[in-house]
Amino acid sequence: MTESVGSSLKAAREAQGLSVAEVAQSLKFAPRQIEALEQERFDLLPGGTFVRGMVRAYARLLKLPPEPMLEGIAGRFEAPDANHLAARYSQPVPFSDNARRSTFVYLGLSLVVLTLGGGVAYQWYREHNAGTQLAAAKRNAEKRAAAVVKPAVAQAPIVTPTVVASASAAPRAQTKIVDEPPRSTPVVKVSTEKPVGIEKAAPPAMAKIAAGLHRLVIRCEEEAWIEVKDSNERMLVSSLNPKGAERVVQARGPLTLVIGNASHVRILHNDHPVDLTPHTKLAIARFTLP
Repeated sequence: MTESVGSSLKAAREAQGLSVAEVAQSLKFAPRQIEALEQERFDLLPGGTFVRGMVRAYARLLKLPPEPMLEGIAGRFEAPDANHLAARYSQPVPFSDNARRSTFVYLGLSLVVLTLGGGVAYQWYREHNAGTQLAAAKRNAEKRAAAVVKPAVAQAPIVTPTVVASASAAPRAQTKIVDEPPRSTPVVKVSTEKPVGIEKAAPPAMAKIAAGLHRLVIRCEEEAWIEVKDSNERMLVSSLNPKGAERVVQARGPLTLVIGNASHVRILHNDHPVDLTPHTKLAIARFTLP
């Protein structure tokens, strides 16, 4: 029986129409190990325990009783001495080609999952950090605005010259000063000091009032924080504006601006659009218009 264990396994395999590769794939062994077992080249296999395990698994795969075959190879292995035992344990543990390939696939998938997880975590951290900094900037701006005493803007009466022609058509026209403007003439807010903020643009007749001033039109496509200071560090605008709000500011420069949620804010400076992208960091734009 000892001499026919390998040939019996091979004959049963061929009778069932199985190839060496198919058996190796089913048992998770290398094809060369199956061939060594069928040829009874036990010296090419790691040891007696390993060979007995292969015989038992091979017999069960072929639906053969494993006990007679195990008894047939029982005398083929001697008890190893200490030197043989040390040499055997120094041999590398055999892995089938499929097992090695599965290990590489598992490692590759693990690296992909870790990379994706790290990318998602980093993106969440950036968005969370940007929102925290924007909220902190709003709170700081509100505190600074509360500490600033805004000067009152005096409203002075407007004197409009009216020219009245004489009946005799004299070379020189007489001038009459009218204290109150006609109802059709718009009133422009004029400060006795330097202009702080004018919410309405002056008509063409009053264009000289705006000479040398900066005119800003700020439109909010979404809720946004707006802060504008003049050259004397006076706060002209400091507020959280709702979606669709528009602020018009006219003052002498340079003007310092802080815009929250800058990607959803549009600014016209003297009727020219201002690009906020170069000044934006973490959704907040900080810049000065000279």
